[in-house]
Amino acid sequence: MYLITALTSILVVTTILLGIIFNKKKTFLEKHPKAGKRILGTNFSFFGALAIFSIIYLLSGNTAFAETAGAAATQSGAAGLGFLGAGLSTGLAAIGAGIGVGITGAAGIGSISENPGMLGRTLIYVGLAEGIAIYGLIISIMILGKI
Repeated sequence: MYLITALTSILVVTTILLGIIFNKKKTFLEKHPKAGKRILGTNFSFFGALAIFSIIYLLSGNTAFAETAGAAATQSGAAGLGFLGAGLSTGLAAIGAGIGVGITGAAGIGSISENPGMLGRTLIYVGLAEGIAIYGLIISIMILGKI
């Protein structure tokens, strides 16, 4: 389990650092437009391989989690998949909500600039898009309640 955590941490830190570096050096991406796609593809393939390895590890039943008292308790693979499902439901719902808020927020700003009286309506649409993340959080709480 420590190996999975370490590899995931390396993946996240590497992705953040590459984003910062390439944001500062825009001329590199302008000279080599396919380099960004290659780096992004490499990150996605590494993440996919890591996800497959994690699922295989969770299904093997060798998962050990430390309790608050410090003793290690072995949980079944079904509990591990429950944790995975709870994380995926929250994460994917948050990503979807972020995309929805981005689209509706941009359209709302455009409509408010033309007609300031549309402010109330656009806030309702943005709030509906934000609600998707709350639904994902509720589903993950329900999943964790069953474990």
